[in-house]
Amino acid sequence: MNIVLINLLPHREAKRKKRREAFYVGVVAAILVGGLVLALGYTVLSEMITQQQSRNDFLKAENAKLDSQIKDIASLKAEIEALRARQDAVEGLQADRNLPVHLFDDLTQDTPAGVQLTQIRQEGAGVLIQGVALSQERVADFLRNLGRPDGWLEKPELIEIRSQIAQPGSGNAARVVAQFQLRATLKRPTPAGAASGAASAAPAAKPSKS
Repeated sequence: MNIVLINLLPHREAKRKKRREAFYVGVVAAILVGGLVLALGYTVLSEMITQQQSRNDFLKAENAKLDSQIKDIASLKAEIEALRARQDAVEGLQADRNLPVHLFDDLTQDTPAGVQLTQIRQEGAGVLIQGVALSQERVADFLRNLGRPDGWLEKPELIEIRSQIAQPGSGNAARVVAQFQLRATLKRPTPAGAASGAASAAPAAKPSKS
């Protein structure tokens, strides 16, 4: 005897229910996988941001150190420049101390016979010289001597020259002499030459020939 089983349940509705359940399971699984991916990505990005921030902080700290070192170097340079300026000032004073000696030494050598200096006045680097000479030719010789390249005076310039009658002495007749006034520039030695001149005050400290 054959038995026939008849399914009285709505099989189509059961299939649709199974498909819905499978769909919901897939959606939930996709959401879970997406959440895991997002969480993993967020974690990786957070770690990268943290590392980059650490690098930025390190670079900022190193830049601050460099800025401090640059300020220290600038301060040292300023101190070095101040010391150099002070040293140059001291050497300049030492050189200026010997300039009158060199000036009178040159005037003694450069003044020819027949020329008498009556006044010497220094104003900074300029020297004003007044005197009398037996003739204008001797004044010209004096100017040429002052212009020698190895001396301490340069650019001699005649300001005034005029003839006058000299007061006669006892037993001497009156004579015409040339009264003159000239200016020249006093050479400034270099610091090395000044130091050498201050130490030895020797003729070797004179300016070298140009």
